[in-house]
This record gives sequence, C-alpha cells and structure tokens, in this order.
Amino acid sequence: MPEPLEGLRVVEMATALQGPAAGGLLADMGADVVRIEPPEGDASRFHRGVNNYHPVGTPGAQFIMTSRGKKSVCLDIHADLGLEAVYRLIDRADVFLSNYRESALERLGLSYETLKARNPGLVYGIASGFGDRGPDANKGMVDGAAQARGGIVNVTGPSDGAPVMPGGTLGDTAGAMNLALGVMTALVTRSMQGIGQRVAVSAYGAQIWMQMWEITQSSITGKSLGRAGAHHPNIPGTYGVYATADGGSIFLAFARTEEAWAAFCTFGGIPEIGSDERWNTLQKRMGMGNDAEGVTARQVQPYVEQAFKSKTTAEWVAFLDSEPEIVYNRVYDYDDVLNDPQALENEYIVERDIPHAGRFKVVGCPIHFSATPANPKEGIPELGADTEIVLADIGFSWEQIEQLNGETRQAMRQKFIDRGLEPPY
Repeated sequence: MPEPLEGLRVVEMATALQGPAAGGLLADMGADVVRIEPPEGDASRFHRGVNNYHPVGTPGAQFIMTSRGKKSVCLDIHADLGLEAVYRLIDRADVFLSNYRESALERLGLSYETLKARNPGLVYGIASGFGDRGPDANKGMVDGAAQARGGIVNVTGPSDGAPVMPGGTLGDTAGAMNLALGVMTALVTRSMQGIGQRVAVSAYGAQIWMQMWEITQSSITGKSLGRAGAHHPNIPGTYGVYATADGGSIFLAFARTEEAWAAFCTFGGIPEIGSDERWNTLQKRMGMGNDAEGVTARQVQPYVEQAFKSKTTAEWVAFLDSEPEIVYNRVYDYDDVLNDPQALENEYIVERDIPHAGRFKVVGCPIHFSATPANPKEGIPELGADTEIVLADIGFSWEQIEQLNGETRQAMRQKFIDRGLEPPY
C-alpha cells in the first residue's frame, strides 16, 4: 500500500530534537529522508537520558525516535568533496531541513539563496530557537529556554512556590510539528504555483502558539495568569488533578449535570456540597457568568480534594466510569501509556526492533490516513550506513567515495584528539 509521502526526497542536516523530529514525521509518512551526520555522529546517538539502561551500542531513545526509517550519510562538510556531496543531494531534493543557526549555514555555503539558485523548487525548512528575525535570531537555545521565555514555565507549579519545568520537551517537539506542517504547506503551494520557498519556525514561536488562549486572555484582561498548582490557571472550579486515598491521582474536569454533581458529592462523602447554591450549576462550578474572576468557583476545590481522598483510585475509577456525565481520567504514568489498549489500538504505541537491544514498544505516528497509511519504520541507521550507496546514486565514483570516506575518518580522529580521547582508529 502506498505511503502518503512516497517519492518525496528530503535532505536533513540537523541535530538534537527539533529539526530531526520534523524529518522523523516525514519519514514515518514515507518520505525518503537522508540524514547527514558529522564524522563523529550526531550527539543524540549517545544521549541516554535518565535511567541509563540501554545496552552498549544501542542508540539513545531520542535518536531512535527521530531517525527511524532514515538513511545515514556521514560526511565532513568542511572538506570540499563533502560539501560537494551535500550540494548534489540537495540539487535533486524536494526539501532541505535544518536546525543549525542560519549564520552557520551561510558560512558553510548552505544559505537559502545559495541553494535556491541551484534548485529553485526547493522547500528550505529551518527551525531556530527564538525566530529568524529580531536581535536573538542567532541566539543559541535548548528546549527549556524556549519554555521559559514562552511563559509556560511561569504558569506551571504551586501558587505559593517557584515556577517548575513541565515534564516534556514541549518546545522542541511543538517546533518540530510546526516545521513539518510548514514544509507540507510549502509543498502544496509548490504543486499549485510552481514555486519553492523558505519556511522558518522556532521553538519559542511554537510555545507562544500552544498558549494562544492563555496569552490572548492576559492581553485582553490586562492581568497575567499566575500559577495554580494542580489546577489550570485559566480554568477555575473543579478542573484539576486530585490525590486519592492510596496515593493515585485523578484529573477531574467537571460534572456536566446537576444529577451527576450530586452523585459525585454523595459518593465522596460531601453530600451537602452537591446542593450548595454556590456550585449547583455547571456555570457556577466553572466560574462562568457573574463569577468572572473565578473566586467562588475556586472555593469548591478543597471540598473536591477532600472527596477524592476518601476513596482509593480503583473505587473512584469504578464510580466515575459509571457516570457518563462526569469528564475525568486517571493520571497515567509512562508504563500505563505504553500498555493502554486505546494507545495500542490507535497505533500511538507500536512495537519495533531496536538495534543491539531487541523488540520494544515505541511511540508511533499520531496521524491516520484512510488510503495511504503512515508506517513508522523498523530500522535505525548505523552511523554512515548508507553513505556509499547514496553517494554512488548521485554520481560519485568509487575513487571519490574512498577519498571522501578517508577525509571523514581523519576528521573524526581529529575531533577525538581535540577532546583528549583515544581515536577509534
């Protein structure tokens, strides 16, 4: 069965997460993605994160998720022949992806204007930290910096304490999704108007877009949102996470009807709250209408906390499952997610072979197509595994390939020596 992007040629020269994750989405959808790696390999190959239990020789989880289904070409792009190889690859590509600083790409001879002159129909996708304009266009960035600057850190954490980091790499992954969307939009434009173009996104811009409601709310009201602990800073009332009697946690949005609210309060041992006029309608429980500041709505939260602490997680789940007008979910940890029948049925979690390690559950593709399904691939490329066949395909002779491989090995040796390490050869 054909894949959505079958036949699309992508050249990716990117590092870490934001750029490679965008290329990973395109590869999941069938694009032919060639990942150009430096002589020593991308750093994410070796970044193992917390709980360093990966078998020796196994790539880090970040590299696994951003590189499956791609080809790895190892080049010293500072050498003339290495740069020529990059040019030839891009000459026949539909898309070039990078999250290198544009000033660095320009020094390498890989600016948009240079590549556009060689390949006018090229879609040139660039991901930065803080945007491609303004005083910080070339400022270095890691994921947490975009989260901090984007404001999401400031609204996360206890109301009476310091801000805390959200648990996921929200800046890089949101930026990657924007980059993939931008590239696909540019490809549609090319198919209709016959023009290539440069597409620029940033992790900072993605953080702002993710909070479009909250940031615009602050602008209109003139009041910046604060931290609300286990609750949403812009949604008062019952909406939040609550601890149960046995240490579990449950997210409760709201009870839609008065009957469901009364049943909740009775089950939780607070029947008098179910008929309290301060919260006897959904609008009152959610801070709508006359309670614009959410003051009265927030006053219900201690009672809801008391209710949840009166029963175990299992007891609450059984009750809440029997009440379709109550919107809730038990708070899952990653083990729960990996084994959730809903995630497995939708192939949000799939099983794939990991080199040197075995078969494991990994994250799948979140987008479904009825006629051309996406297919997260099995293979994780070894460093430079596809160099020779890819270079031969773009017209390099075997003598040139040997020369290029020699230059790449020498560059790797020098990098090891510069770091005070013993070269592998």
